[in-house]
Amino acid sequence: MDRAQKTELVAELNATFAETSVVVITRNLGLTVAQSTDLRTKMREAGASFKVAKNKLAKLAIEGTQYAPIGDMLTGPTALSTSIDPVAPAKVIVEFAKTNDKLEIVGGAMGDTLLDADGVKALASLPSLDELRAKIVGLIVAPATKIATITQAPAAQLARVLAAHAEKEAA
Repeated sequence: MDRAQKTELVAELNATFAETSVVVITRNLGLTVAQSTDLRTKMREAGASFKVAKNKLAKLAIEGTQYAPIGDMLTGPTALSTSIDPVAPAKVIVEFAKTNDKLEIVGGAMGDTLLDADGVKALASLPSLDELRAKIVGLIVAPATKIATITQAPAAQLARVLAAHAEKEAA
């Protein structure tokens, strides 16, 4: 990798750190290419990214961003998982780490907040951004649905009473 490619990679990583809301750092302890590809696919499906970068270049990229404190975690063969959704990469990494002991969760950061491995696992237990949006919409719609049901019930009962009275008159 020549100097221009390194500069380009640092600029790309810096832009990623500026846009993302969470960074999860993992340590690769011998993942095969197939396992790594599977993990990348799962991350992409969740709307996150999984990138292996040289630690020195990643440390240069985090300078001047809110993720500067994670520099101490960048030792050994590490990979960075990032996403706008703060829960997505944590969920995928934790699920993958349960089935594969060659991936170790080191920690990460959510904004200015540093996370250790337990913090990443706790983050993974939270509902995703889409799930939260669905719950909020459900909470907003529920009162209107209840009001419609309540206002409709007396009219339906009155219609049944009138229909029964009409049947009784006809008989």
